[in-house]
Amino acid sequence: MSAETSIRGLDVLSAADMPRRAPAPVDGWHPDVEGPIDIRIDLDGNWFHEGRPIRRAALVALFASILRREADGRHVLVTPMEKRFITVEDVAFVGVSVGISGAARDQQVTVRTNLGDEVEVGEDHRLELRDSPAAVDGEKLAYVTVRGQLEARLGRQAFYDLAEAGAVEDGWFGVWSGGRFWPMMQVEEAGL
Repeated sequence: MSAETSIRGLDVLSAADMPRRAPAPVDGWHPDVEGPIDIRIDLDGNWFHEGRPIRRAALVALFASILRREADGRHVLVTPMEKRFITVEDVAFVGVSVGISGAARDQQVTVRTNLGDEVEVGEDHRLELRDSPAAVDGEKLAYVTVRGQLEARLGRQAFYDLAEAGAVEDGWFGVWSGGRFWPMMQVEEAGL
C-alpha cells in the first residue's frame, strides 16, 4: 500500500456483506517506511479515503485486518513493508450487539463489532466506562478492548442491552463477565 493509493468506483458497503478476515500479525511488523495516508474512521465507525466513504466491504475488512494502535495512541495501517498513519475520531470499531449467556457470576458478555469481530468481555477484552467524544451531555460511554490496543465503543442499543444484564456489587452497578465484575458506575450515580 502506498500513500498514493486511490480508492474510486466503489460498491455500496453493507455490514451484512462484511467479509470475515482474520487480523494479520501486525504487532510483529516494524517497517522503516512510514508516513500518513488520507484515511479516516469517523465517530460512527465509517471509513473514508480522501473525504469519500469507502463503500466496498472487502476493502474495509482488509484495512481493518492490518490496523494497529501504537503506544502513543495513533492508529496505523501496517504491512511488513510500510506503516501509514490514519485519523481515527474516537476508536476503530463500534460495538453493534451484545450477547449474554449464563447468569450472575457465571454470566458471559459477548460484543460484536461493526466489522464482525466477536469478543468475550474478560481479562483479554476489558470493559470500561469513560468520557467520549461521541457522548451527549457529558455522559460516559462503554468501551471494550477488541485486539491489541484497538477498542470498540458500544453503540447505544448495545449499551442498553449490556445494562439489562447489569447487577449491583459493593455500591457499584456493572456486569459480570469472564468470572469478574466490571464496574460501570456507582449506584448513586446510576440512580439505583
